[in-house]
Amino acid sequence: MQASPDFVRQLAGYGLTTAQILYRIPDHLSLVQEYVWQDYDLYPDFPTLTKFLAFWEETLDGPLHSVTVAHARLIKPAEMRAVNGEFRLH
Repeated sequence: MQASPDFVRQLAGYGLTTAQILYRIPDHLSLVQEYVWQDYDLYPDFPTLTKFLAFWEETLDGPLHSVTVAHARLIKPAEMRAVNGEFRLH
């Protein structure tokens, strides 16, 4: 049994990235609409998100207004701390 591609990416340092993209409606530039994008990406450069935004600007008609990004690594190193004592149960 093989691990899923998303799990392998997480082990390689990718984290879940969510972007709230606000863009102007092409026919009514005073109106703004929201698009939520989510994928695994690398912090702090976000190459996957950058590629998507470049595609958006080249292909889609709605000009970007703003992009808000949230990122979380789902697989992290374990937290360890030293314990100063020993407890025995009888």
